[in-house]
Amino acid sequence: MKCVSIDLDGTLLNDHHEISDANKKMIKKLKNNKVHVILNTGRQYPDVIKVNGVSDLEVPIFCLNGSMMYSPTGELLYETTLSKTLYKELLAELQQLQVGILVYTNQGGFPATLPQLRGKAWDEIEKMFEDCDYENIPHIDNVKIYKLIAVVAETEIAKIDKVKETLRQINTISYSSSFPNNCEITSNEAQKGKAIRRYENIKKVTFDEIYSFGDGGNDVTQFEVSTRSFAMENAPDEIKKSASDITKSNNEDGVAYAIEHILKLV
Repeated sequence: MKCVSIDLDGTLLNDHHEISDANKKMIKKLKNNKVHVILNTGRQYPDVIKVNGVSDLEVPIFCLNGSMMYSPTGELLYETTLSKTLYKELLAELQQLQVGILVYTNQGGFPATLPQLRGKAWDEIEKMFEDCDYENIPHIDNVKIYKLIAVVAETEIAKIDKVKETLRQINTISYSSSFPNNCEITSNEAQKGKAIRRYENIKKVTFDEIYSFGDGGNDVTQFEVSTRSFAMENAPDEIKKSASDITKSNNEDGVAYAIEHILKLV
């Protein structure tokens, strides 16, 4: 049984945040050939299904780097959270490092989710961070905290290395960068690679062949469980080194190209 696991931003989506017709058609062909197709993303579920064409694909969606797993019909299959105690510890560390913080919860993103920052000036984003009441988040009724993202301006990317250096001391979390200016923090049970293996257990199937596509640090764990892994041409060099293969960019239908011309799955 074959599985194709595909990242969203910078991979399946082009720079206009759209799924090309070629990629849509390829996913449908894979499904017709009985290949399991998974969207494996750092985005929160509401931000995924807002993307035009995603719902039409009718595939499982793994969100927040594997923190939440959904069936093709939107049924929640699995979730893992950050405890409120751990949240407070992480918050204190990140605030000391003077970075922006996004908090993903079942009540939405505070002050926003990453896609909601798109198109905003950094001054405007900083004001959102300053106005956010992070201390109150754990006290919201029935709140579940899934992920934190440390975010910095493009001119301060060196701060992300300091964030990662600090996080290395906490063994109950996973962290990775979906973009050079961020660091995404989740439970250590939330990894894209672990999510693929967990899905096998949930569905009681075995994937003899796994092919994964991505462009960011949060894709490395799915590369690690794959038969072959594809970094997009637009990925940073360090991500390309983690993959077994490189395909065309997200603006050149790199996913569809690799499936048809390299893997020849259809």
